[in-house]
This record gives sequence, C-alpha cells and structure tokens, in this order.
Amino acid sequence: MLRTRKIAIIGLLVGIGLIMHIVEGMIPMAAIIPGAKLGLANIVNLIGLVLFGFAGGLQVLLLRILLGSLIIGTFLTYNFYLSLAGGLLGYLLMSLFYYRFHYRFSLIGISVIGAVFHNLGQITVAYFIIANIGIYYYLPYLILLAVPTGIGVGLVSMFTINYLPEEVVNSA
Repeated sequence: MLRTRKIAIIGLLVGIGLIMHIVEGMIPMAAIIPGAKLGLANIVNLIGLVLFGFAGGLQVLLLRILLGSLIIGTFLTYNFYLSLAGGLLGYLLMSLFYYRFHYRFSLIGISVIGAVFHNLGQITVAYFIIANIGIYYYLPYLILLAVPTGIGVGLVSMFTINYLPEEVVNSA
C-alpha cells in the first residue's frame, strides 16, 4: 500500500513538474536575460526531496527532465544536456545542504543554493560545448536572477509541504 502511494505521488509530482516546465517555456524571460527561466519545475524537485529523500527526489528530477525533453523535442540536444547538468548539480547541492545543514538553512535557502548551482552547472556544460571561457561572464547575471527565483521556489515549496495532508507527508 505505501509503495503504491509513493509511486502515485512521485507520478503526480513528475506530471505537475512537466506542466510547470511547459508553462514556464511560454513566459518570455529571454527579454530580460537570454536563456533564463524562473525554475518553477524545481518546486517538485524540492518537494520530492523533502517527502521521499534523496532517491525519491532524484527520480522526480530525472523523470521530469527526460519526459520534458521528449515532449518538447529537445531529447539529446544541447538544451537537454544543459538542463540535465544544471538539474543534477543543483539537486546534489540542495540535497547536501538539506541533509547536512538543515538546521542552518530553511527550504528557501536550500532552494536558492539549488538555483545558483543549477546555473553554474549549465554554464559549465555550455563552456565545454562552445569552448569559450567568456561564457562565465554571463554567470553573475544568472545568479542575480537565481536568488529571487530561488526564494520564490523555496516559498512555494515550503507552503505546499506545510499544507499537504498529514497522511501524504507521513506516508512518504
């Protein structure tokens, strides 16, 4: 029963993440900073980490990136590798801070850390693709946007977890 519930909730999180990913693609952030996004789909990654631990959150992340790239047609393109690298690095650092420093960082701080390292992962992969160190000059602008979006993602994640029914949080 609990395993079935876990699979169902992870499936719901992945589905919500896919919808957020597609909707986010419709928001014209490129006018502000080219290539920048709000990171709304990372809400489900952070919720998955809190509810199901490292492995469950990682499942949500990988399924969301894989299925999202298949749906929008970017599977195995540069965008896929940028998303995967940023997602993995951001998630690994969020997990590290969630488990090691949870008494010092709220979900909001952990989300900001994830957003900043997501950008670092993407810029690093972009460097290997274009082989131009100048790409790192773009990083401060991305970090300036990552801080407020990370705060927003952290707030939504925190409020969502606080308002989930107890049986969902306890059974996870």
